[in-house]
Amino acid sequence: MPTIPLHPHAYAILIVFLLGYALITIEHITKISKTVIALLMAIICWTILFADPFCPNEETNKCLLEHLASVSQIVLFLLGALAIVEVISIHQGFKVISDFISVGSKRGFLWLMGFITFFLSSVLDNLTTTIVMVTLAQKLLPKTEERLIIGGGIVIAANAGGAWTPIGDVTTTMLWIGEKLTTFHMIKQLFLPSFICFIVSFFMLSTMLKGRFKALHLDEKNEIEPGGKLIFYLGIGALVFVPIFKLTTGLPPFMGVLFGLSVLWLITDIIHRNKSESHLRMPHALSKVDLSSTLFFLGILLCVDTLDRANILDNVALWLDNTVQNTTVIATLIGLISAVVDNVPLVAASMSMYDLSQHPANSHFWDLIAFCAGTGGSILIIGSAAGVVYMGLEDVDFMWYLRRISFAALVGYFAGIGVYLLMG
Repeated sequence: MPTIPLHPHAYAILIVFLLGYALITIEHITKISKTVIALLMAIICWTILFADPFCPNEETNKCLLEHLASVSQIVLFLLGALAIVEVISIHQGFKVISDFISVGSKRGFLWLMGFITFFLSSVLDNLTTTIVMVTLAQKLLPKTEERLIIGGGIVIAANAGGAWTPIGDVTTTMLWIGEKLTTFHMIKQLFLPSFICFIVSFFMLSTMLKGRFKALHLDEKNEIEPGGKLIFYLGIGALVFVPIFKLTTGLPPFMGVLFGLSVLWLITDIIHRNKSESHLRMPHALSKVDLSSTLFFLGILLCVDTLDRANILDNVALWLDNTVQNTTVIATLIGLISAVVDNVPLVAASMSMYDLSQHPANSHFWDLIAFCAGTGGSILIIGSAAGVVYMGLEDVDFMWYLRRISFAALVGYFAGIGVYLLMG
């Protein structure tokens, strides 16, 4: 029996979540936008919470506003990052990188993108890195099955790269701020498992790619626009500056992204004062940002928050603790569950369940929680922020990812756990 009382309408919320989740997975059959389903799921679930006659609406409303504040930070971060990437794109700024990429081999291109993503994600974060790298792949290659496979690899590499540094993933940041793990220990213990997770998954993905690309998709006639190089370096610098901004000011990451966006906006207004260059200014870039994928992200996170509010996630964590009673298996299962449910509330529930007296800082349990929660989300496309963004940017359906990418991600996940256990 759960020791934390469930919300009276918890089962109704769970049913709505499962039905909505099922509809998202068969979007390619129903032709109903996953964004619509995610938003309806969130609204219906929160309506059910408000329908409880024994819970004052003031309290539930306060809870909604708290969750909305947390989710809005992520959504604003996503919008800011997408706008920065888009303004680089309309300036043809990615030619600065693409001009140096001459890999004709499909497997070689996969590995090149994977290594860049893995290490870039540890410095930025998996969400921003996925946006940048998927957009770059779109500029270089036509939309084919092969580009989608490379995009799936980017998701795996971004999540693996974000799992071994305090600023690479929201969950590692949570564990770091919560004093469960220290910086040097995290890098020392989790780099090799994360790297092996990435390598093993990519070996499997590379078997799906054969031959060479005929030509890069980027039209050589599209020269870099005026100020393109400056905007490229400023844009990438703005994204790299986000973790530095957070560490030095203590402000959340979305403030750093909005600061970078503001600087770019100012610069583009100054250098493109001529009306003939209005298409290179920020308002035009903002009009091209994919709001559908952002709203999908908003809906999913708000819906998951209702599972947290109804104490469903806490009870799942307690059930694992009482039933399994093995920290390695518990951490592994939490990683697998994070493929279905966002890893942030799962890690938050784990942190509230176990204090430092049970599992001291830098213990085996917190190492595995960081690794498993970070990389387990790659197994299904909606299990991580990187996967959700990739789903929106490339309009990939759930079942395609399940058939083509999930098994490679799963094998890499268990390979990384195995390496960690061998390290002692």
